[in-house]
Amino acid sequence: MRMLTNYDMDSTTPFAVVLIGQPTLRKRMKHGVLAALDQRIAISYQMPTMDREETASYIKHHLTIAGRQDTLFSDDAVELIHLTSRGLPRSVNNIAWQSLIAAFTQDKGIVDESSTRLAITETHATE
Repeated sequence: MRMLTNYDMDSTTPFAVVLIGQPTLRKRMKHGVLAALDQRIAISYQMPTMDREETASYIKHHLTIAGRQDTLFSDDAVELIHLTSRGLPRSVNNIAWQSLIAAFTQDKGIVDESSTRLAITETHATE
């Protein structure tokens, strides 16, 4: 990468890269052998985490895509998902998915706070 980004930089820009990754990518770029590459990044953007309303809208949007128009997550469940995930989309996805499974195994028609707590216990359990 370094050779490609250094090649004839005074006259042309023959090589452009778009790096998209999880928050850990930014941390890794600052350390070790990737620090030289990090210094060559001209533009950087970090997507902010979602607030509570955005998390609720995000969950509702994914349910709509899946074909559900009715309420499937209680407000308390959405609040707990948001607090636990800290508004990070991947974490929202994981907790919501596990909450759906927990509600299903308990024969519930709606994901409530207790189903979400069970899901969080399962997904955040350490061995």
